Amino acid sequence: MQKGTVLNDWALDESDRVTRVFASLERFVSPPPLMVVLSGPAGVGKDSVLGGLRERGVPFHFVVTTTARDPRPGEVDGVDYHFVTPEAFERLVREGALLEHALPYGQQKGVTKAEVRRALSSGLDAIMRLDVQGAASIRRDYPQAVSIFLAPPSREALARRLRDRGYDSEEQLQERLQACLGEIDRVAEFDYVVVNHEDRLDEAVDQVAAILVAEHCRTSRGAVDL
Repeated sequence: MQKGTVLNDWALDESDRVTRVFASLERFVSPPPLMVVLSGPAGVGKDSVLGGLRERGVPFHFVVTTTARDPRPGEVDGVDYHFVTPEAFERLVREGALLEHALPYGQQKGVTKAEVRRALSSGLDAIMRLDVQGAASIRRDYPQAVSIFLAPPSREALARRLRDRGYDSEEQLQERLQACLGEIDRVAEFDYVVVNHEDRLDEAVDQVAAILVAEHCRTSRGAVDL
């Protein structure tokens, strides 16, 4: 018998069992894109981690959140957020155009279904930067989503980061800190927690990138159906 004939014949076998077994591997050979929620309290460094992923060439589509608040200095419409009027935001809610929406710190925020569909159809992982309320909505309605909680290393570090941003008055800062306590208290609801240590951003980026790789190898997480 010619060397390799048995293996060649087996590789070309089109029996039901062979076809079924190898068909089950197809989604691991070309895994479907992930819906990923990166959440955590204000000031914890979510944007910095996303920027680190981009710098490393990690392939993903950033899902831009829609908000009814005014832009802060340096924020760009369509890049940081989609900025709309309160009336336009309410219209999106009425029309059922939002995948989720919440009112963190009294600010209307949400993610449009069209934005997420566009992300997933690109074949890239769709990463959403959401507050803890929004993350809870996604986890409830889309259990296939991967949820990552970005945490501060200490209360002192979080307070310093919030103060250094310079967005809030002292009264607003105290309100944010109280809200952060409630958000951190919900960390166990997430699939993963990554601590963003002071001056160790690379470690947090490494861990988030590793989570994405591991999730593509999981056997128990299905594709997201919108």
